[in-house]
Amino acid sequence: MQKIMKTTAILFAGALLFTGCASNGGNDGGSTAAADECETVRVAVRDISNGAQNAVITGTEQAAVLEKLDGYEQRLDDLATEYADDEDISAAIATLQEKVTAAEDYAKTLPTAPDENFEADADAQAAVTGDIQAASITVTQACEGE
Repeated sequence: MQKIMKTTAILFAGALLFTGCASNGGNDGGSTAAADECETVRVAVRDISNGAQNAVITGTEQAAVLEKLDGYEQRLDDLATEYADDEDISAAIATLQEKVTAAEDYAKTLPTAPDENFEADADAQAAVTGDIQAASITVTQACEGE
């Protein structure tokens, strides 16, 4: 039993090394740092984009949706500040910020109080969420240099 566990542990460690998941403690160079930065940007933008889209799709009360979108705008401001030295990423983040602002314009059409009979404009929702999604993809592409 102990031999099986030891063999399994060795195989697992080897798999980690083979896939690059384990760190050797050395410096992997600038390309790894750039890839890590891109991953950080990609994850942040994906989270913001998904949250903003969900707020638009599920929101039925103006104040609640505006509050959520304002939070996402603040996160985009922070991200823009962090990557201000990269013109491509900054420009792409600015475009995403514009799309979130447009989502706020949509949110201003929602009722100010809960209304059980309210039906959101599906076309407007689709346009706003599609624009946010497209802008978030642009940020990722700018980071990856595509």
